Amino acid sequence: MSSSSYRKGVHPIGKLIFFLIIAIEWSLYYFGLFELKFNFSTDFYKIGILVKSVIILGLWFLLALIVAQSVRTADQWEKAVVLRLGKFIGLKGPGLFFIIPVVDRVDDYIDQRVRVTDFHAESTLTKDTVPVNVDAVAYWTVWDAEKTALEVQKYNDAVTYAAQTGLRDIIGKHELADLLQNRDLIAKELQKTLDEQTNPWGITCQTVGIKDIIIPRELSDAMSKQAQAERERQARIILGTAETEISEKFAEASKKYENNPVALQLRGMNMLFEGLKEKGSLIIVPSSALESMNLGAIGGLAALSQQQTSTTISEEKEEKIS
Repeated sequence: MSSSSYRKGVHPIGKLIFFLIIAIEWSLYYFGLFELKFNFSTDFYKIGILVKSVIILGLWFLLALIVAQSVRTADQWEKAVVLRLGKFIGLKGPGLFFIIPVVDRVDDYIDQRVRVTDFHAESTLTKDTVPVNVDAVAYWTVWDAEKTALEVQKYNDAVTYAAQTGLRDIIGKHELADLLQNRDLIAKELQKTLDEQTNPWGITCQTVGIKDIIIPRELSDAMSKQAQAERERQARIILGTAETEISEKFAEASKKYENNPVALQLRGMNMLFEGLKEKGSLIIVPSSALESMNLGAIGGLAALSQQQTSTTISEEKEEKIS
């Protein structure tokens, strides 16, 4: 219903018409059409003219008052519900329209724009008995103003209460994980339920959105720890899988070296070369590796070669100095 104050009294256009008719009436009197001067010495004919003039002025005043009370307007997005002696006779508007004063009355103005209604469910138990607070919003509109006016009282409150009841019912039918993971599906289900309930009232629910789902703090902390433990478990599984794959690759490589000592010795030489290149000349190697891959002899030859190279470089420097 519109909040315009003039709808509870005389419309501004009606007031303008009222004062305009009164102005016309007094203008006619001013120019001498109605003679209101009274002289007690005159005869009854003069008295009759006076009474007639007063009656005419009264009729003009009554006409102005009736016209002023009959003028009504409705905004572009509204429909006015008009009752005649308590019986519905139709919808008026938008724009200017007229009613019969005393007989007719405008009972309500139905707003047909899209409405936004916030509603919530506090401490509602889910299917797995978890108390949650859910905030939601519904977008709805009146598609049949006549049904809305005749079928339901205070349709704004009716939509709000229906939405809250439907939200509580849906929360009780789903588990907490389902509510958190499938908000869109829950909203669509609620929209369908709400639309079925409000459709006989001439109202349709277009969209429902779940704004927030609040769970107890203790449960939130427990879920956070559970998620962290799950991530650690997945990390350990991945690490174990990698170790298994590496061991399988080493097993395959050992089979290649098992009957090929030359390849094993070349691999040992490569390992020694890489170690000397990256880490320097000091390498700690297990004795078993020395025996199996003859790394001792290889290491001695490498050290001897390095020593000879160093000696040659020193001699060249001394010759240049001398």
